[in-house]
Amino acid sequence: MELAFDEKDFLACCGSTRFATEMAKASPFPSFQAAVPAARDIWFNKVDVNGWLEAFSAHPQIGETKSVASGKSDTSAQWSKGEQSTALATATGSSLQELSDWNVRYKQKFGFIFIICASGRTSPEILAELKKRYSNRPIEEFQIAAEEQMKVTELRLAKLFSAREHMASTGDQGPAGLGKKAEDRVSIIGGHLTAISEVSSNKMPQRTARSRPPITTHVLDVSQGCPASGMDVRLEMWRGNQPRPLFGEAEVGGWILQGVSSTDKDGRSGQLMDIVNEITPGLYRISFNTSKYCPSGFFPYVSIVFEIRETQKQDHFHVPLLFSPFSFTTYRGS
Repeated sequence: MELAFDEKDFLACCGSTRFATEMAKASPFPSFQAAVPAARDIWFNKVDVNGWLEAFSAHPQIGETKSVASGKSDTSAQWSKGEQSTALATATGSSLQELSDWNVRYKQKFGFIFIICASGRTSPEILAELKKRYSNRPIEEFQIAAEEQMKVTELRLAKLFSAREHMASTGDQGPAGLGKKAEDRVSIIGGHLTAISEVSSNKMPQRTARSRPPITTHVLDVSQGCPASGMDVRLEMWRGNQPRPLFGEAEVGGWILQGVSSTDKDGRSGQLMDIVNEITPGLYRISFNTSKYCPSGFFPYVSIVFEIRETQKQDHFHVPLLFSPFSFTTYRGS
């Protein structure tokens, strides 16, 4: 089945009018994988300098919500908000101010805003990259910004194709429905991120008799904007000869299984360990069998290692996974 899109669809992925026009001409595409080479050829070989700058101006500056240019699509704005969610969730008042100051310095030097594929990146990581790239020569930085724009475009193309495939399966073919579906996915993910943020801010009751295990998880498929059901999950604790696993060294026999489960229709796993008032401090590893959920995806599995300290043994740890076939982001609330 080939999927057809119009210029408005592609303009939400990349703010260059020339890019959107050329992609619409090349449409339909049999798959996302077939669209990416065409998109890269158009972006790097057919879009001129003015088109690159037009695309850059469609983005909000890191730490802000409105793009430099007006009149951009609601879908693009929602996607930008989702892409910056990790940065905003990890930012403080002072770090946002520092980002703003460096954004001004960057634009004064290069003439365009700082472009980076922000998905999954924290505020400190982005600020460090901004400072590093500030020392580049203008021609070098212009090329790097174009490459970062292409990364963003590919992520959004994945969302675009995912939404259209979903609509095809449900019979909703209207272009207006595409924007609505994309916004719905962002809203679903945003709701989960808000809940995670509240956990991280200790807004949940602490140090009470437990009604659930001290470690829980759930998985969201950000490409679909829905929970990822049927994914196998394993929880292990480090009990090796070394106090902790060492980077780059074999970990034979060091991890002890605590429990296994599979995510339900809400993307939440079943019970991975006993319900105890105090969890044993130490290093834990939670692993997700992403290849079972998406056999053709980039990740065969994902493992997250985290440490629970003596002072945290009465806390609750929620370790959700924001996953797509192409990337993942984790948050931990305690």
